[in-house]
Amino acid sequence: MSQQALIRGEVSFRAGDGVLMPIPPGPVEIEVADDSVTLGWTDGQGNAGSTAITRDEYERYVREGGIRPLEG
Repeated sequence: MSQQALIRGEVSFRAGDGVLMPIPPGPVEIEVADDSVTLGWTDGQGNAGSTAITRDEYERYVREGGIRPLEG
């Protein structure tokens, strides 16, 4: 089930073996699985992006305030 959240700080992901890429501030849709969280967003130019991060990374970003889940 999808949930909504806001990116409110520095949140990054690694595209393959490449460099860390920032997720732009603003709304994201999240899907929580047992071992990962998928985040989907649209940037300021209307380009869609998505990535999966580990549950540990997601929980750290929430603790640090970079990702703020929205109450449904």
